[in-house]
Amino acid sequence: MTDPTPTPGIHHVTCVAGDPQQNMDFWVETLGLRLVKRSINQDDPSTYHFFFADAEGTPGTSMTFFPWEDLSQGKVGSGQVSRTAFRVPEGSLDYWEDRFDEFGVEYDDRVERFGETVLPFRDPDGLPIELVAVEIPDDDPTVPWTEFVPAEYAIRGFHSVTLWLADPQQTEDLLRTMGLEEIGTEQAQGDTPGDERTRFAATGSVGNYVDVLPTIQSGRQGHGTVHHVAFQTPTDEDQQAMREAVQSKGLRPTAQIDRHWFRSVYFREFNGILFELATKGPGYTSDEPLDELGEKLVLPGKFEGQRDQIEAGLTDVTIPHAEPIESDD
Repeated sequence: MTDPTPTPGIHHVTCVAGDPQQNMDFWVETLGLRLVKRSINQDDPSTYHFFFADAEGTPGTSMTFFPWEDLSQGKVGSGQVSRTAFRVPEGSLDYWEDRFDEFGVEYDDRVERFGETVLPFRDPDGLPIELVAVEIPDDDPTVPWTEFVPAEYAIRGFHSVTLWLADPQQTEDLLRTMGLEEIGTEQAQGDTPGDERTRFAATGSVGNYVDVLPTIQSGRQGHGTVHHVAFQTPTDEDQQAMREAVQSKGLRPTAQIDRHWFRSVYFREFNGILFELATKGPGYTSDEPLDELGEKLVLPGKFEGQRDQIEAGLTDVTIPHAEPIESDD
C-alpha cells in the first residue's frame, strides 16, 4: 500500500436542522452564504438537503443541512464535532457583532486561540459555530457571495472543526495518517470541559485545521448537531489510496458512493464521529449553470422520476433574495 496523498482539508460539513425555512433564512440572509444546491437527502428523500457555500461552491466552503423537522433537539458531547468555525477577514468581527445584534443572534465574548480572534455563536437550532478573523490572501481560492454581506466582511469558507473525543489518541493517529500535522497545543477556553486543545493542520489553505479536545461529556444527535464532516480527497485515485490507509488502521470504510456532485466514502473514526472522504468533482455546476445555483429543487439520478411524490412530501420554502439597490440616476 502506498502512502495516500495528504488531504487538503475539509470538503463540507453536514448538520441536522429543524424547520427548513428558518434554516434557509439564517444561513442565506443572516450569514450571507449562497444556497448553491437545493436537493434531498439521498438516503431519506422525504427530507431536504441544503448546501450553503461561497459564490461558486468551492470545496472547503459548503455547510450542508438535513432539516429533519420531527427529530428532537440534540446535545453536543463526546464523539461529535462540537464546533464548526468559518474564516472571515481580519477586522470584520465588529461588523458581525453589529449584524448579530440586528438579527437577534446570541453570541459569546470573543476568545483568543492560537493567536487568532474567535467569535462564538449559535444558529437557530442551537448549532455551535464560530467566526475566526484571519488574513485572506489575494490568491485565496474562495469567492465571496455578496447578496447580503459585503465582500470585505463575507464568510470565506471553513477555518476548522473541533472534535470532542473520549479517547483522542487513536483519532489523532488517524488524522496523521490522513496527512494532517500536529502544530500546537494550548489550554482550552470558552466552549469545552476539556483541559487542552490540540490543533492539526492539513495541506490546504481553506478548512485546513482540526482541533481535538478530550471530554467524556455525553451527547446525542438531533437538531443543532453535526451529522458528519467530509475531508477532501480530490481525485478517485486519492480517495482510493486514503480508503486503503483508513482500512489499514482497522476501520471499515464503505465502498465509493456516487453523490452526484462528488463521490464519497464514509467511515466512523475510533470515537464514533462519522467521517467522509469526498472528491472535488463533478461539482455543483455539473447540473445547473453557475448563475442559477440553488434556484430549483435538483433531484439527482433515479429521484427525478419520483419528483411529484417527493415534492408533495416536502415543506415549501422560499429562498431569501436581497432587493436590488436602486440607482441614483
